[in-house]
Amino acid sequence: MSKTLIASVSGIRGIFGNGLDPDVLARYAGAYGVWCLRRAASAGRDPLVVVGRDARVSGEVCASVVIATLRSAGIDVVDTGLATTPTVEMAVTALSASGGIVLSASHNPPEWNALKLLNEKGEFLSPEEGKEVLRLAESGKADVAPRDFPGGYRQEDFLAYHIDRILALEYIDVEAIARKDFSVVIDAVNSVGGIALPALLKRLGVREERIHCLHCEPTGLFAHPAEPLKEHLFELIETVAAMDADAGFAVDPDADRLALVADGGTYMGEELTQVIAAEFMWRIRPGPFATNLSSSRAIDDVAASFGQQVFRSPVGEIHVVKKMQEVGAVLGGEGNGGVILPDLHYGRDALVGAALVLQHMANCSESLSAMKARLPKYVLSKNKAPVGERDPGILLATLAERYREYDTNTIDGLKIDFEDAWVHLRRSNTEPIVRIYAEAPSQERAYELAARFIAEIETAANDSSVSSG
Repeated sequence: MSKTLIASVSGIRGIFGNGLDPDVLARYAGAYGVWCLRRAASAGRDPLVVVGRDARVSGEVCASVVIATLRSAGIDVVDTGLATTPTVEMAVTALSASGGIVLSASHNPPEWNALKLLNEKGEFLSPEEGKEVLRLAESGKADVAPRDFPGGYRQEDFLAYHIDRILALEYIDVEAIARKDFSVVIDAVNSVGGIALPALLKRLGVREERIHCLHCEPTGLFAHPAEPLKEHLFELIETVAAMDADAGFAVDPDADRLALVADGGTYMGEELTQVIAAEFMWRIRPGPFATNLSSSRAIDDVAASFGQQVFRSPVGEIHVVKKMQEVGAVLGGEGNGGVILPDLHYGRDALVGAALVLQHMANCSESLSAMKARLPKYVLSKNKAPVGERDPGILLATLAERYREYDTNTIDGLKIDFEDAWVHLRRSNTEPIVRIYAEAPSQERAYELAARFIAEIETAANDSSVSSG
């Protein structure tokens, strides 16, 4: 069986024991440690790294390797144990640490794990920072003499701190939420969200007997595929309906993505999470919003109703964060259920997303189903097309030329905006395919648009007149 390891500027991801082996973990953790040592030295402070993990079965042993590697280089480590990705991000800034490592493969199957690397701001590494860590790992020159062998170690739980900071936001009114006596169902796919979300809801004033947990034991044995998509959440949808609950919250294994189920068991999905959060924020404070190119046009429609601007970035959390910082956004996110609130920190955060949704429901005295009924309606179709040996970049350039009379954007593949719809085509970093996202007001139109561009990509890939570079 071939080994699976994906090393990119976004992190190190693979199947534990079949590519993501202890020696691989040590090599990349060592390279990251060297990078942190250099940054700490230039800032004139002692190196400190925060480490946390989701509930995957391999998480504890992977964390042990990473922590031992960092300490062997003389780096002090604060181990947050089972923790959401946003909790680790906030711990980095709370401790003025040199960086952080989150052991989580996000929505990948349970046999996968990953090193998600953070800088001293608690943000994912920029492409330039990520390239430097990869260069150190691949050069084999990451070994350094330890400063004070070994580095220190302590355990500390930052969930309460994370929740404290959410409740301290000036627009979170616990009493208003408590008065609504909401009933909420949680699906945490047997990972860290099962610890964090119930704790948050209780602090927000939701009575314990009104919090209904599905798959909230952090065993790492995922009860269904981990990505919070409709086809994976039938139990949550049915439970919300059966219990006459006000909301269903589904998160991925590291709880940075939030999908919503409305009262009555209506799946709202991930795309509307950032839209509802933005509508809440714009009723309080004007300002720009930033999201990626593949996120729903619904955010643009809602922004227009408030007279606000939406700025688009390449796909990827760090790209959205950089765009937010560039334009001074009051909120940002991604259509995969990610909400990024600068008042709290620059990272996708399902906990703050849930808090904003409940606060919006309380402020408006409006159900999630009523919100969904009045929000813009679009259908998003996600697909892929094989390209074989052809260079995806050349194929996309060919299509960009073909559709040059339309509104196009080439900062991340090719996005074409039509009057009633859009399509976004991106090369995959891991497979010989082009990913195709198409959105339109109807399923028929979205599927037709997707099929059209699948055919165009496949035709161009087989066309000998299209240069292969």
